[in-house]
Amino acid sequence: MKIAVSACLIGENCKYNGGNNYSEKVRDYIKGHEVIPVCPEVLGGLSIPREPAEIVNGIVSLKDGTSVDKEFREGARAALETVKEQNVDIVILQSRSPSCGVNTIYDGSFSGKIISGQGIFADLLRKNGIKAINVEDL
Repeated sequence: MKIAVSACLIGENCKYNGGNNYSEKVRDYIKGHEVIPVCPEVLGGLSIPREPAEIVNGIVSLKDGTSVDKEFREGARAALETVKEQNVDIVILQSRSPSCGVNTIYDGSFSGKIISGQGIFADLLRKNGIKAINVEDL
């Protein structure tokens, strides 16, 4: 099976703060499978580290209101192309991310409040009929 994974979940330091979200659950799940790491935010040209972003009224923005929506959407499209080109069977994504949140995202207030919703990449996967799993559901 081919599995695409949020790169931060397998230890790549691509999170907004320069760190990662390494997950032993993911490591165990992907063992023996072909793995394709993706980070839509980096693919969209955003730096590491970078300011945190949230979806505010449908637009991905920084806390000061600066839009990074274009970068998030371009990165999501690039990641989708990788997933399609590689004929990925399933995608495992990081929770709550404005790119990769599958079931929940931060509410856009930068207060840590979580709401139902999908990140830009997760939504694009859904619209293209590609199965995405939240890391917390493994």
